[in-house]
Formats: sequence, structure tokens, C-alpha cells
Amino acid sequence: MSMTQQAEPAVGGPPASAPKETDGRTARRPLALRLLARPEVGVFLGAVAVLIFFLIAAPSLRQGSSMATVLYQSSTIGIMALPVALLMIGGEFDLSSGVAVITSALTASMLSYQLTVNVWTGVIVALVASLAIGAFNGWMVVKTGLPSFLVTLGTFLILQGVNLAVTKWVTGNVATDDISNMDGFDQAKKIFASSVDIGGVEVKITIFYWLAFAALATWVLLRTKYGNWIFAVGGNKDSARAVGVPVNFTKITLFMLVGFGAWFMGMHNLFSFNTVQSGEGVGQELIYIAAAVIGGCLLTGGSGSAIGPVFGAFMFGMVNQGIVFAGWNPDWFKAFLGVMLLGAVLINLWVQRTATRR
Repeated sequence: MSMTQQAEPAVGGPPASAPKETDGRTARRPLALRLLARPEVGVFLGAVAVLIFFLIAAPSLRQGSSMATVLYQSSTIGIMALPVALLMIGGEFDLSSGVAVITSALTASMLSYQLTVNVWTGVIVALVASLAIGAFNGWMVVKTGLPSFLVTLGTFLILQGVNLAVTKWVTGNVATDDISNMDGFDQAKKIFASSVDIGGVEVKITIFYWLAFAALATWVLLRTKYGNWIFAVGGNKDSARAVGVPVNFTKITLFMLVGFGAWFMGMHNLFSFNTVQSGEGVGQELIYIAAAVIGGCLLTGGSGSAIGPVFGAFMFGMVNQGIVFAGWNPDWFKAFLGVMLLGAVLINLWVQRTATRR
């Protein structure tokens, strides 16, 4: 072969492919890191740790009836924590949610008793009142631009005063009258406050409602356009509005969902105890918000899930009842909650940073 002869290309097979270049932005991350990035993973691990701890510290909790009590306590928190969590994902707070539960129960009880009508009339009027309170909170937030913290703090104080003053004015007492003998009470009690016998264990119906509402909220968040709107308005409402998301509608309906939750729990309280104390509910709003935060919902909005608050509420119920079953001083309950809240926030922060850094 002469020096000027050029080499001919090989024709015996396809050219070898060049090695693929990896891009850190598009490379598929390991499954473990993707799971850690989920907002509910941290609280799930925490709930398992708390469950194991109290099963060891309080052996009586291993009985079916004891665990049913824990789940019932969790459901009374979890049913309200779900709409509160959705509202937080949408970037807002509702500090009136605790007293709104009592407002709903007082409305149904006093209206039914004083007018001597079927209790279902009071139940329906209470639903309208609860939705109206939520709509008022949402309308005030979107129309004035004030932080929802301030708007709902004002609503909280208004409802607290109205609950006490109107109840004393109407009944002459701080509690409503017993409505257990009124028409429609038994039917309403079956829906809002009955129990189901499962293997000899009385299981409260609120537990089934809690899980059903959680499944529905998860489906809405992950599979519907409305769920996308919730994440969008919580992440950046100006950008969401620019791409056509109805920001005002989404925020007002989220506040009304909290009103619906308050109505449902108000009816459960009323038909469980037949009467309502007007001063109850204060402080419960912080429990609902804490359950959502422990469940992985960001205080800044735009991130969270409906499953995380379920585990957050379970941790509250477990600690609340676990202290009792362990024979410890229940005065330490709030201290446990504070430590649990701080720990959950720090763990979630560490998990999120670890998962997104790699």
C-alpha cells in the first residue's frame, strides 16, 4: 500500500455507537432517593417508631379494643387535618377551624331544640353556616390580599365570642340542651357517631370516614385538574394566574372544604354527646395544623400530600392514648407533641435536602 492510498471505511457491520453522555439533570435517580423525596415518607417512619415505642411501653395497647380507641382518637383529628392540609398546600392557613367545629354543632343543636323541628333541619342549616364561614374567610383573603393568618385569627375571635354569648343568651347556660329525644336524632347518630362490631371490637364509624376522605383527597390531588390548581396556587399564585388557573376560586373553595370538615366533626360531636359546650374547640386548630406539618405539608405552600397528614394524625392519637395506657402523667401530652412537631419538621427538612442534593 502506497503512502497516498486512503483507508476505506469498514463495511462488515454497523458503526460502533458513541458512548452515551450522562446529564445530572436528566439521569434517573435511585428508587430510595425518589422515595425519600416524598413528603409522607418521613412521617410514616416516625409513626412506625412511635407505634413500636408505645407497644413496648404499654402492653395493653396490643389489644384490639385499645387500638380501636387510638384509631378513633386519630380519626377525630385526621378528618379535620385533611382539608387543613389541602388549604396549606394551597398556601393558606385557617386558625378558625377549631372553634368552627363547635359553631356548627351549636347551630344544629340550638336551632333544632329552640324551634322544635327535626334535627335534620338543624344539620342542614349548620352545613350552610359552615360553608358560609369558609367562603367568608376565602373571600376576605383573595379580595383584601391580607394574610390568611390575620383574617382567620379575626374569625377565630369572632366565632369564639359568638359561641359563648349566643349560647348563654338562648339557653341561659354555657351548654346546649339535650336533643337525644328529638325527631331524627337516631338516624343522624347512625350516620355521624355510630360504631361497627368487627370481631368483637367496637370500631367507630369516623375511622372509615377518615380513611375514605383521605383516599378521596389523594385522588383529587393526584388525578384531577383541581388538584393541579391547588399545587399551582400554593407554589406561585401569580404564575398560576398567568397560565389560566382560577386562583380566587381555588382558594375560596379550599376554605369552604375546611368549613365542610368543621361541619362534619361538629355533627359527630353533637350526636356523640347529645349536647355541646360552647367554650370547646379553642386550640384544636393548632393540632390540625401540626398534624398537617408533621405529615409533610410545607408552611410555605405548594408541597404536601393527603396521606402524610393521616400518619401525622395517627401519631397524635397514638401519643394521646399511649400516655394514658402506659399510666404516665397526661400533663406531659403537650410536651410530647411539641417535641414530636419539632422532630418531624427537622427530619423532613433533612430528608428533603438529602434527597434533592444527590
